Amino acid sequence: MDLQTRQKLDKITDTMWSGGLANPITYVEQLSYLLYLKLLDEAENQHTQAELLGITLDRPTLFPAQAKRYRWSEWRFKSGRELLDFVSDEVFPYMASLVREAPSVATFFADARFQFEDPHVFKEVVDILDTFQFAKLGPDVKGDIFEYQLLKLQNQAKSDLGQFRTPRQLRQFMVQLVDPDIGDSIYDPACGTGGFLVEALDHILAKYSTTTRLVPIYGEGWEERQGCSTVEAALEKFPRLQTYRRGIGDRLAKDDWRKLEASLYGHDVSGQMVRVALMNLVLHGVPKARIRRANALSETGGLTEDDKSRKYKVILANPPFAGLLPKDSIRSDLPTNSKKSELLFLAIMMDALAPGGRCAVVVPEGLLFGSTGSHIELRKKLVEDFDLHAVISLPAGVFKPYAGVKTSVLVFSKPLEHAKTVALNRMNLRKPIWFYDIKNDGYDPDKVSGGGRVETPNENGIPALLDAWATFKSTDFQSPPGPQANTLLPADATEPACWWATVAKIADSDYSLSAAAYKPVLPAAANPEDPLQLIDQLINLETGIIADLNHLKSKL
Repeated sequence: MDLQTRQKLDKITDTMWSGGLANPITYVEQLSYLLYLKLLDEAENQHTQAELLGITLDRPTLFPAQAKRYRWSEWRFKSGRELLDFVSDEVFPYMASLVREAPSVATFFADARFQFEDPHVFKEVVDILDTFQFAKLGPDVKGDIFEYQLLKLQNQAKSDLGQFRTPRQLRQFMVQLVDPDIGDSIYDPACGTGGFLVEALDHILAKYSTTTRLVPIYGEGWEERQGCSTVEAALEKFPRLQTYRRGIGDRLAKDDWRKLEASLYGHDVSGQMVRVALMNLVLHGVPKARIRRANALSETGGLTEDDKSRKYKVILANPPFAGLLPKDSIRSDLPTNSKKSELLFLAIMMDALAPGGRCAVVVPEGLLFGSTGSHIELRKKLVEDFDLHAVISLPAGVFKPYAGVKTSVLVFSKPLEHAKTVALNRMNLRKPIWFYDIKNDGYDPDKVSGGGRVETPNENGIPALLDAWATFKSTDFQSPPGPQANTLLPADATEPACWWATVAKIADSDYSLSAAAYKPVLPAAANPEDPLQLIDQLINLETGIIADLNHLKSKL
């Protein structure tokens, strides 16, 4: 994304922000509506061109002659109150009425509320957006436009959008751990703005691209702001800089794109978030992702029987940690009796994972060592009926300023074999579970500036984690890097970043998955002073005390 595009987007933000749309979620939702209207108008141009060539397209027009006035290109010339009222009172209801012609469009605009109040602000935003020709931009550029707005608003002081977005450095490494591919169904039961689904999509596109480019986790163009001409030059300056690869997926066939579009699933309880997530994927080239408003935990939360029975090959999530559901509201098909949302979400993912499927999920630390029956029972099932590969401890401040709770990432897969047989084999084979402690994620754990955490590009433990994970994975998860649990390390050892424990060891500890419980022991540092000198000092001290006591005795 070039500088001119960023400047236009900055102007849109400033205009909408100063025009009263100061709530970040409202801002993004309203921007999503306008982007969709512009995209649909550009798509309609294909019908116009086809008519001139005498070609019939395989999809109906959304704007036949009697509805032509609802197209962006028709009403964008209006101004003032006429423009504002027309879009609010006529365009929005028309788009919501297209249930038969375009169900996904109708769903997107269902219950949509137009919230611009100042006609001059609205006109300026329309005029700026009208300068974009999205049809000429690739999905990567259109996706970057939306991500740029989300990231910028996430860093706004007092913004509450960040609570719905997992930081990119975490999304990136979690996606790399589960390594989604064409043919994998991908699910997030609490999808928020759709960040994990977009990250999984980009990961797959990069796999099937003739050429790729490196991108810093801090965003496109970050390297230029650091005085570096390329990302490779920035890596020389900051060797621990976390990057990822982007590509356009030019090696994908048309059938592959259809598979991708049909493979992305997400649920969220917020209608606003569902719309934002849908637009995020539309702009990334996936207009028909299966994202719906639903409460994945609830018996009456809007899930269909197909939703409840569907199994997924890849699950990625950072679900809400807090909250208790009434027992009568909780789905009856889950493998836990708990009312705690973090246990329920983990149970959902365990239940929804297909044989051979992989999951990476953020969980609060309390889930790892909680002593209630529900905690222990669910951990036991995870350890014995699944392949729990890793417990990755995240820095304490990773979700600041929105939350300060300590968290970890669980990485597990569902075996192809029968669960009970697998459990017995694992106990006998003493299968290892790997623990990794990330001290820094590329941001200062304590400092927050301008609504976001301060960047520390050369203090990031995630690239080293990914290297170690690749080594572990190459052994079919049988030989983890690092020492065994609770090992007494040599006197000259440094604090390890990772270690491992057997399933049997964990079973003996009430299935606790707290990394600290199994951390190898560093010997106490030897005192550098000469022990003979210390003894002499002690004798002198004791001699002085005895002399003082004898003097006191003589006075009595």
